Amino acid sequence: MTGPYGYPAQSGFGYHAPQVRPTGATAIIAAFSGLIAAGAAGFIPVYFFLELPSGFSIGDLPGLVLTALGLYLLAALFLLIGALSAFFRSVAGAVLLVLGSLMVIAAVLLEPLAFNGSYGLYFRMQFEFDSFVAIVRVVMFAVVPFTLIFAIIPPTLKYLRWRPAPAQPYRPQGQLPGW
Repeated sequence: MTGPYGYPAQSGFGYHAPQVRPTGATAIIAAFSGLIAAGAAGFIPVYFFLELPSGFSIGDLPGLVLTALGLYLLAALFLLIGALSAFFRSVAGAVLLVLGSLMVIAAVLLEPLAFNGSYGLYFRMQFEFDSFVAIVRVVMFAVVPFTLIFAIIPPTLKYLRWRPAPAQPYRPQGQLPGW
């Protein structure tokens, strides 16, 4: 085995080989897409609650509707905290991004059932882009899979786990430690 300049490597003497820092591009992409997904997932229930007619209570809604809206809110919270944690190089950020993405996917699959509709009608209405909420949902449909994929790929986790080794003091060649 050779050292960084082609000389034979010696353990415990001289400088150690430099560590290669992993690139953080995938983690940054996951964090930015997580922020976009968090905004979209948080906007949907807030818009729904603001559009409730006067005199109508949240308690009057069916359980599946409340579950879907709760999943959106919880997913938005997980995605937001996960994205911010990923920016600060925490592995927990990637885990929260994965959990938030899975919650959004579950909410999207639950929402047509909650409103007694079919999947075909639901997605056709979203992709007609008739309202701002439909555009937000389509953006969310597009961004959440990328967030999930970029959060679980090995380069992201490698970057989030990487910590530089502390610098070793220099010892001249041939000198034993403690002398």
